[in-house]
Amino acid sequence: MDGFDFSPGAQIPLQGSGGQAVATNALASAAYRDSDVTEILKANSEWHKSEVKAGSSKLFKSEYFKPNLGEAFCRAVQDRMLGGGRGALIQSFGLDPQTVVEHCLSASGLRRARDRKLTLVTVLFGVLFLPGFLLWVLVFRLRDSFNKSKDVAFRSLGTILLLVVAGLAVAFLVVMPLTGLIALYLRAAVVAPVLGWLLAKRIAESSAKDMRVRWEGLLSGSGVIAKIPEAAPKNPNETAREALRQGLEKLSAEQQSNSVFYAGPKGILGMGTRWGSWQLAEELVSADPAKEIHQFRSWDVVRAIHDQLKLLERGPLNTGGFTAPSVKHWIVSPVGEDAGSVSRPEGEDVATFQIKPHEIQRICNHQQFGSGDRHYLGVQFTLWEGQLVLTMLITVTVLHETLRIEVTGHALGPVHPLFLTKPAGRTKTVKKAVRFWETRSISLPLVKAEEVVRLALRAPLTWYPPLLEYFGGKIVLPEPFGLRHAWAAKPWGHRFMADDAMRTAAPVLRVVHSAAMQVLKEHGVDTERFNSRSMALSGAVQEAAPKKADVYDA
Repeated sequence: MDGFDFSPGAQIPLQGSGGQAVATNALASAAYRDSDVTEILKANSEWHKSEVKAGSSKLFKSEYFKPNLGEAFCRAVQDRMLGGGRGALIQSFGLDPQTVVEHCLSASGLRRARDRKLTLVTVLFGVLFLPGFLLWVLVFRLRDSFNKSKDVAFRSLGTILLLVVAGLAVAFLVVMPLTGLIALYLRAAVVAPVLGWLLAKRIAESSAKDMRVRWEGLLSGSGVIAKIPEAAPKNPNETAREALRQGLEKLSAEQQSNSVFYAGPKGILGMGTRWGSWQLAEELVSADPAKEIHQFRSWDVVRAIHDQLKLLERGPLNTGGFTAPSVKHWIVSPVGEDAGSVSRPEGEDVATFQIKPHEIQRICNHQQFGSGDRHYLGVQFTLWEGQLVLTMLITVTVLHETLRIEVTGHALGPVHPLFLTKPAGRTKTVKKAVRFWETRSISLPLVKAEEVVRLALRAPLTWYPPLLEYFGGKIVLPEPFGLRHAWAAKPWGHRFMADDAMRTAAPVLRVVHSAAMQVLKEHGVDTERFNSRSMALSGAVQEAAPKKADVYDA
């Protein structure tokens, strides 16, 4: 930690706000999932791609050390968002990233409790009877190798091998030529791993059911609470808990930052790509040729637009209309399209990730041409319970005698459907005993035999996660990383979401122009040309055709 405390005291943050529940819970549910880790690759977008990195160890390289999706997701998110010396994060508009991280911490805690039990079972029934333990692990490993074959007959060899070894084990117990303590030990070495496997299976099955209840509950909206007692230190000496608490507070503070990053064709990171752009640029001419224009600055126009945008939710008719928007001043920093990281502004003009008002005003008035950050006024709507984030950005520039007012539309689509899938039980279709021409579906245990072996082998190593990553691999998150934009789908495939995006543009554009015209009139500017141009744009904005406005055909 950097030593700065962002909060008044130890607190357990509340769950995400109701308006962002779906997107927040969808990503939080990934912490409890037990599917294959490579499933995360299905959620990759055109711009942001996760990777699944295999383990580096060649000696222990095995499927038994490979993490599942929930294990790898929790580890990756916790390290990236709470780890010491972490880089800047992209804001997650439309969801509460702290809630997602809390669920990752909660899921990791549940797995640690399970792994402590499995470690005890592994030591008592495996390590103490190592010869038999290694034999059974080898048999399961060979069976898994056979099961990967595309040939049905070859796959059946795995089951036959297991049955043969089980038969030989029984024969070995009966006709063992040795006597004494060594005979008792060898008999126990054959039986103990099997008993340990049965006990481990019960522990794993109970844990899997608990995890799936939480997974299902998050997606059903039943209010699953993340339990993280380690985030509330009880005394000043609990440095680990205090560091975790401050990490969560720092995460919330950065989420509220008014600094964002423009990455070329990727658009503004966290807000989505720019789908539309409308520009009003005309010459500043005095309304009275005998008088000069009363002096004004870009900030005067922006402030008037800001005040009018606050009233967007009000309308002349009682027909619903806009929800309350978030109107905020943004400082946009340019970064490369392929930038691997970003850095937030620092210095005396920044406090807790917030650029101070006087610096915002200075950038608005003076940094309009050449290098440096730029000022944008944004009006943002979070819709569909966080699944759709619409942002309209307004920038005002004055170069020589030309005033330019630019309005751009950005849309961040729903969380990828992968995160919205609910848990499905394992079933098998079999023929009926009497009516053999009919079939029926039977339920299977949630945890497969090889999954029990995997959990038992991984459990003793979970005290040091980097070692497990070395053996089994991990998820590599896309950079620059933000929970929301990393796994967002395009909104244009959903008819109503697309309609909402395009319906937003016209009212916002007209409010912006109306407020600007009022300021120009007050300062003695001839608004005839501005009005004509505004009417032309008012017609153009009604075209229902989103474009890739950040991709220039040049």
